[in-house]
Amino acid sequence: MDIWTIRRDDGFFVTNDPARLDFDFIHAGLTSSYWSPGISREKVEKAARHSVAIGLYDFNCFQIGYCRVVTDHTHFAYLADVWVDPRRRGGGLGTFLVDSVVNQPEWHHLRRFLLFTADAHGLYARFGFGALEKPERAMVRLGSA
Repeated sequence: MDIWTIRRDDGFFVTNDPARLDFDFIHAGLTSSYWSPGISREKVEKAARHSVAIGLYDFNCFQIGYCRVVTDHTHFAYLADVWVDPRRRGGGLGTFLVDSVVNQPEWHHLRRFLLFTADAHGLYARFGFGALEKPERAMVRLGSA
């Protein structure tokens, strides 16, 4: 995997460097989210290992956000677990994180980039996400968790 880093002029940066990930921070954030309340740290770390895990960091190199991309790097990607520390929201950091991820050159050729959200449709619409064009073609098999 190629490691990439994108920096803003104010020192905030996004990187897929797995050595920088702070799983104490990531687990605390995700367990408090509406989509994975109470998730175990073991599951958070396993999901990161099987994805392209991406961190958002401040100018002091403290992690303040996270997301991951599940992809085959050829046709399909799924953006998951997008989360920014609530104390750091409102300064465009979520936009910076999503922009940095979905506009990675390695994913420009993908046929589909999916995500699920309950409350951030406006954010993702800025990056071309919308409702399924032909929802009758999509199916889901729900698990027990």
